[in-house]
Amino acid sequence: MKWVTRARPKTDRIACPWLIQRFIDPEAEVLYVPPERVLEVAQREAARSFDAPGAEFTHRDGMCSFEVLIEEFGLTTDPALRRLSGIVHAADVTEDRDSDPFGGCLEAIGEGGLLAEDEDDELLAKGKFVYDALYAWCGEHVGRA
Repeated sequence: MKWVTRARPKTDRIACPWLIQRFIDPEAEVLYVPPERVLEVAQREAARSFDAPGAEFTHRDGMCSFEVLIEEFGLTTDPALRRLSGIVHAADVTEDRDSDPFGGCLEAIGEGGLLAEDEDDELLAKGKFVYDALYAWCGEHVGRA
């Protein structure tokens, strides 16, 4: 299945593909396109859209797209993913930045990634290690901030 979102990914648009490919659709192909083309490309490619206005999976009910995907695909029973979702939420939702002590750090990594890497697919490839590492850490530290 193809999944489409906005170009120049950081935080949610790196976390979501990591989650999709690791837990939802291991064969997923992620397409990064200009924001105004997300829905058009999703329709043309019969793709699922995320983290864009009008997308199938995007911010709603106070949740970021990563949290929405966790809920929609029944992944809420994984304590490490729940812990990771709090970090991603804090990094992605500006008004909730202080809701997790690691939110600002992850947001800085996302911003820095945009400065360090020009190619979106390469940014995703490099960013996956960050989420692998955070997920492993969360598995060891569930319940601790």
